[in-house]
Amino acid sequence: MSLTRQMSAFVIVGLFAVVAHYGALITLVEMFDWPPVPATLVGYLCGGVTSYLLNRRHTFESERSHKEAVWRFSLVAGVGFLMTWALMTVFVDRLDIPYLAAQLITTGIVQFWSFLGNKLWTFSAA
Repeated sequence: MSLTRQMSAFVIVGLFAVVAHYGALITLVEMFDWPPVPATLVGYLCGGVTSYLLNRRHTFESERSHKEAVWRFSLVAGVGFLMTWALMTVFVDRLDIPYLAAQLITTGIVQFWSFLGNKLWTFSAA
């Protein structure tokens, strides 16, 4: 699969993951009065499950077994989770940036990491 096709699929899958992530984030903040940082971490987990299932099949067309791919994906996602926590803490709690603007910036940074980590390691040829 060409890199352009992979990146396009990654963006489309990312939109589904963003809907899951931001849906949880906004619901928890606006309806349940959660602080933005813990709410975005719950959202990250929701988006992560969506991302794994769709990226494995549609973006990277991986032949790697779920047994091997899941722990690799989890490690890449774990780094992304820590990046999300750190960036949102700085943006929201330290710099007082509105949580949705902060999340947009954070999403861009973490998506770049996730694409590279998953392409080069998680779903690469076994």
